[in-house]
Amino acid sequence: MSNMGLSAVNQFLKPLETKKTHTYTPYEAQKNFASVLKKSIENVNELQNQSDIMTEKLVRGENVDLHQVMIASQKASITLQATLEIRNKVIEAYQETMRMQV
Repeated sequence: MSNMGLSAVNQFLKPLETKKTHTYTPYEAQKNFASVLKKSIENVNELQNQSDIMTEKLVRGENVDLHQVMIASQKASITLQATLEIRNKVIEAYQETMRMQV
């Protein structure tokens, strides 16, 4: 690897090394998790709405490219499927935790 390649890697890693780790209280962790979850759901909803709007425009005969409508539809579909899989994994982890004997 060349010196230029190493310097680029070092510049990338430098901010990561100086970053301090922060221990969160349970309340802060819950609040952060809730905000990430809310943003993710809002993103899924936004992609679904964009897909619906583009599909309606296509049906009405407005000037919209078919491939753009299909791309928006697939983005919305894939995002929703991924969200459902994550939900299923979280529920599965919760159920497994509840089955543990203390």
